[in-house]
Amino acid sequence: MAEHYTHGHHESVLRSHERRTVENSAAYLVPHLRAGLRVLDVGSGPGTITIDLAQRVAPGEVTGLDAAADVVEKATALAAERGVANVAFGVGDAYALDAADGTYDIVHAHQVLQHLGRPVDALREFRRVLAPDGVVAVRDVDYAGVIWYPLVPGLDEWHQVYLQVHRLVSGEPAAGRRLKAWAREAGFTEVESSASLWLFETLESREWWGGSWADRALHSSFAEHAVAHGITDRAGLERISAGWREWAASPDGWFFMPHGEILARG
Repeated sequence: MAEHYTHGHHESVLRSHERRTVENSAAYLVPHLRAGLRVLDVGSGPGTITIDLAQRVAPGEVTGLDAAADVVEKATALAAERGVANVAFGVGDAYALDAADGTYDIVHAHQVLQHLGRPVDALREFRRVLAPDGVVAVRDVDYAGVIWYPLVPGLDEWHQVYLQVHRLVSGEPAAGRRLKAWAREAGFTEVESSASLWLFETLESREWWGGSWADRALHSSFAEHAVAHGITDRAGLERISAGWREWAASPDGWFFMPHGEILARG
């Protein structure tokens, strides 16, 4: 996946990714999981969703691919730690998968297409390696549609900066609403669309999500890109970070993230 990842792999980013499971990030796919399936997870990151998939389709084999070798190592170590033997991780390219035509029953990608400059080409490649009766399962957030309360000025600034940074660096942050269109353009003849949400409003979830973004705003690749492209400066990043902490500290805090989902066949 030869794209610049907006967020990078700072600890604050991986902290967020490591909480992802099939239940909270791929529930729409659960009815289609069964023992013995061959699954490819593109953009597998630290491997939590991938390992969960492997446990659900065992003894079926699951492969996780990511662009970052150090993250692949973390995922491999996590699988060994959890004793999950039917999963393997490797470095891969979403546009040129190292697999024969029709290899997989499921090709899954969570929060991946939003970071690709050519999402339709990636979907065509997913379709190539898909078995005739298989399904491509994709879920992406729609950052243009996020809603929050209270109306903290620092979050207004974050939203404007984030959308600009993402579009300059790696694709389309409002990917969720485009998944159906991208899949149809990629040649899929049957596209089932759905939507789901992440909502952060409890004290624990506000501290986790707000704390993660407060750190990302200062230390992740997002911060580096924002300054390098002249979208904001260090003072702006400090305001954004403080805004996230202000939001997280508010007992009225509420943050809604809509996600588009597709199951594509044919």
